[in-house]
Amino acid sequence: MNTTIKKLALLSLFAIPTTVMAGELSTTVNATSDYTFNGVSQTDNDPALQASLDYAANDGWYVGAWASNVDFGSADDTWLELDFYAGKYVELTDRVSVDAGIAYYTYHGDNASDEYYYPEIYTKFGYGSSLGHTELNFWYSWDYFGVDADHYIMMVAHTFTIAEGHDIRVSVDRSTSQDEDKWAWDGDKSYNHYRAEYMTSWEGFDFNVAAEDTSMNNDVSDSRVVLSVSRTFTL
Repeated sequence: MNTTIKKLALLSLFAIPTTVMAGELSTTVNATSDYTFNGVSQTDNDPALQASLDYAANDGWYVGAWASNVDFGSADDTWLELDFYAGKYVELTDRVSVDAGIAYYTYHGDNASDEYYYPEIYTKFGYGSSLGHTELNFWYSWDYFGVDADHYIMMVAHTFTIAEGHDIRVSVDRSTSQDEDKWAWDGDKSYNHYRAEYMTSWEGFDFNVAAEDTSMNNDVSDSRVVLSVSRTFTL
């Protein structure tokens, strides 16, 4: 691993990884065919335009904000998600890293949008070897989507290089509600999400092609291919 913060998954499972160099202020603009959050579309299966503003200090601390259009269906006029996060990235050894922090999700556009606000803490462990980079990641909220329900996510992921500048990342994660009366996933307390993606860069642009599916059976969480292109600018 490099001694700078690399491919920082700043929000959760869904954000395009952002390269943040220590001591830099940067912004990343991303266009995607679908904004999926743990395999569930947040744009009613439509495209999204997203942007972040990030600052990473030399000692590993970072802060940032991230925004995307959203669409929760015809009965809800919420159209904007704006999230904030802060944390610290530490390389414990030349192979092992830890990234821990807190994020706060906010929504805007509908009279009830502010009822969806919620906090989330996360811890992400990384291990680099000759076989690639392995992740073990955890997220927890005590007020998921503003319904006062405990909720957590666990993920295992691995990224490996197939050729210089060409990477494959595979991941499995499980989302679990600890109070089904307040929040349930398609009638159940939990579901699984599977994702495989190809990542490459060209002329300063980052490209991502992902195939994903979940164990749920509805229109916004079925199998799909998501195409994304992003670019990061140093300010």
